[in-house]
Amino acid sequence: MMNEAQVAVRIEKAVTRVTKTVFPGRTNHHNTLFGGEALAWMDEAAFIAATRFCRKPLVTVCSDRVDFKESIPAGSIIELVARIEHVGRTSIRVNVDIFVEDMYSDDQHRAISGSFTFVALGPDRKPTPVLS
Repeated sequence: MMNEAQVAVRIEKAVTRVTKTVFPGRTNHHNTLFGGEALAWMDEAAFIAATRFCRKPLVTVCSDRVDFKESIPAGSIIELVARIEHVGRTSIRVNVDIFVEDMYSDDQHRAISGSFTFVALGPDRKPTPVLS
């Protein structure tokens, strides 16, 4: 079993950053990032962070409270930042923020945030401890 210091190191090493560009094919009729696309990107970044933390097969069991604070226009650069928020016995909760920036200015700020929960699965496809 890992001690708190080892868990803290794993949490820090699991931080995941993904940078993308919002091209027109990923936008809605308002020419802003389609919400479903943002959710898929967030789930993927969260999955990578959770996998880096425990190195076990995982499944998403919950997306919780995704706040779309600001629409993201086509032509923007976005950065998804996924961080481990909580480690349970068989589950991991990951917080994901999407930061938006205009291609031609230095301003970067959070536009979307949400939380995703994953459960680790053993060879029998049943929940297994994330730390072992």
